[in-house]
Amino acid sequence: MPILNLPVAAGSGTHYFRRMKHFHPLLSAASLVVIAACGGETSEAAQPQAAEVTAPSSQSPASEPEIGDPVPEPESSSLAQQAQRDAELEARGITEIGWEELMPEGEEERIAEMYQAQMARLYSGGGIAEGSAADQAIQIGTFNVVDELDGMKIRLPGYTVPFDYGSEAEISEFLLVPYYGACLHAPPPPPNQTVFVETNEKIKLRDLSQAVWIEGTIRTARQDTELADAAYTIEMTGWEIYEY
Repeated sequence: MPILNLPVAAGSGTHYFRRMKHFHPLLSAASLVVIAACGGETSEAAQPQAAEVTAPSSQSPASEPEIGDPVPEPESSSLAQQAQRDAELEARGITEIGWEELMPEGEEERIAEMYQAQMARLYSGGGIAEGSAADQAIQIGTFNVVDELDGMKIRLPGYTVPFDYGSEAEISEFLLVPYYGACLHAPPPPPNQTVFVETNEKIKLRDLSQAVWIEGTIRTARQDTELADAAYTIEMTGWEIYEY
């Protein structure tokens, strides 16, 4: 799976986020540039404020992800192992999906155009002064969804972004995003690459750097939050560490 090195512009300079398939497919357009800060507003709604957090599971990943890293590709398994996992999921009525499947047809091109238009607007008058109103991230994208997913029982990997912070925080709502640090130390993904997760039983999430599998019923239900807006909601029935 090829890795794309994409520039991320900020008032204080330029660095690079590493992206792969499990982020979102609009990044196949290598001309996309995102503003590296957190806060501001979307094209449709007010958005994130940075904060220090604690979150998922009791284990740590093999290597600490860097800000902007997508969910890592799992190691190749044998055909027998893959067939066994598929059979187990099918028996439970679960469909494993990737982030690209949340994007309706033509969405990659639409979001790419929105990124390009945003950068053209920001830089038309020269550079961006650090700390200025322009030196803030916005959530670029749309709330366009894949209607066929509504009501489907799915399994999706990602990083968690809780709304409550602290080592003892028990949460029943959080965001699931396709890359590490989103909404806290990096700009939020598009709304249709951001999932609002809710569960009837409170859980503790201790390690934000650990990717997880989330299982549940996905709904094409919009949720506006203080961190980012989401075009999808998952009614969570289970979760586990993402092994790779």
